[in-house]
Amino acid sequence: MWCHKYNILAVLLCVIQYGSAMSRIDPLVDTKIGLIRGLRASDGDYAMFMGIPYATVDEANPFGPSTPHPGFDDAFDAYDDTAVCPQLDQFTNKEVGSIDCLHLNVYVPNSANSRNRLPVLVWFYGGGFRVGYSGRFVYGPRFLVKQDVILVTVNYRVGPYGFMCLDVPEVPGNQGLKDQQLALKWVKNNIEAFGGNPDKITIFGESAGGASVDYHLTYSQGKLFHQVIMQSGTALVPWGAVRAPKPSIPLILSEHLGFKTTDTKEALSFLASIDTNLVIAAGIELKLTTSPCVENDFDNVEKFIHDFPINIKKPNLGYLPTLIGANKDEGLAEFGGKNAEEISEYSDLFFNFLNDNFDFNTEELNEMEQIVRNFYIGDEIVSENVTDGLIQMYSDFKFNYPTARALQKYLDNGLKNVYYYLFSYDGGRNYAKNRLNISATGVAHADELGYFFDVSYMDKNPTPEDQLVIDRVTTLWANFAKFGNPTPQTTDILPVIWPMATKDEQYYLNIDADLTIKKRYFNSRVAFWDLFYKLNEKAEKGYANSSK
Repeated sequence: MWCHKYNILAVLLCVIQYGSAMSRIDPLVDTKIGLIRGLRASDGDYAMFMGIPYATVDEANPFGPSTPHPGFDDAFDAYDDTAVCPQLDQFTNKEVGSIDCLHLNVYVPNSANSRNRLPVLVWFYGGGFRVGYSGRFVYGPRFLVKQDVILVTVNYRVGPYGFMCLDVPEVPGNQGLKDQQLALKWVKNNIEAFGGNPDKITIFGESAGGASVDYHLTYSQGKLFHQVIMQSGTALVPWGAVRAPKPSIPLILSEHLGFKTTDTKEALSFLASIDTNLVIAAGIELKLTTSPCVENDFDNVEKFIHDFPINIKKPNLGYLPTLIGANKDEGLAEFGGKNAEEISEYSDLFFNFLNDNFDFNTEELNEMEQIVRNFYIGDEIVSENVTDGLIQMYSDFKFNYPTARALQKYLDNGLKNVYYYLFSYDGGRNYAKNRLNISATGVAHADELGYFFDVSYMDKNPTPEDQLVIDRVTTLWANFAKFGNPTPQTTDILPVIWPMATKDEQYYLNIDADLTIKKRYFNSRVAFWDLFYKLNEKAEKGYANSSK
């Protein structure tokens, strides 16, 4: 299976494996960057190659672009998936990580070989471009590899190390997205050695990972992937919105850490010498935000994002088969379990959402705020009594409408092969509700993750009802990776045909305890935002009369 280039050591291992049926022999592959040794999984028929470095970060400029990893002189033992890029860990609430974090994990079914090259799913995690890591603690591969696909999960930099965006060529912006791009080049160049098909790569992600997928679809110049899946995130989301550069961030950070300067390069040099945990802590204390940005022009510096997504009328790769959707109650993750006092602290929710994303004058802002408030909570004040309306507003503004808007954009550009979904299943593995201890009924943001991935701290023996959902969603996603069609035929697991969405009939698959086909989810709420954005198109931040 693993002897693709007939390296002597790899051949010997294969002879031992197949000659004596010693299935526990560790697999060894010969890639273009050297030998990589993995592990046999103990919970299924697949191999794991974990913590493979695909890029390196310059210690003297950890906020700048990474470069491809040079490869290995000796066999690399791919046994460790614990690397984390600098961030505040969402589970321990402690600063963690190292800039030596640009690793990826490759999980390969035993059926993969040179005569049976499998399609590849490449996963980008969510976390608001602030947190996230690719290891098995959350993203266990067992459910997906069972569907005869290779799964690759990718670490990329987040927070100031991944998305500081300045007016100097050393830190142009979008370093985290460029990390992802290097990972995709690595997969394209090396996945064949693992039994993967380099001409059948699907990128997928959730939340910021879904938005990342859309950024690659919109801005990529080369075809490093062939299909895309966006889960609760697109390039049009307000929380990951593309912004202008923020040149003051390193100056503010360095002053907070005891070094005051007006020179950006001096500040960056100082920050590079400081422990990453201190930098992350300072950013949190100062409530600094970093996100994707429109990059300035610099000589000999390759740009990734050249204009705001709302001005890109035709995405560079907008013709690729696409699967896109959201969860039924996205905002439940924000409001679920909060008491009356905590909910009252959201009194400025409507104002802040509009002020952060539109350039209204004071009179316009007050008028638009009142219109949105009336639509969701009538004449009520923000309180525990209107929690459902707040959840709907939060869900629509941050997730549902950006998803519907992206779908419409791709349909308007003539995309024929697009599948739309709503995840509505409220079971025992709902990820966000489990992690945040939310008991309220509903399906929160990120809840679907527990059905795609074998989350380490969840029950290893799902209920029959949850197992059916696991089998269904992983089969749907794997079918899409294999055929560009999630339901090429009906089966016992998939008893319905999922039709493509069109401009005239926006079919979607409602993924609940049963699978049902419906049209245009949250139709009246999406229509409200359609009218709102049409009325205020030129006030949206980043808007320009562009022909791009």
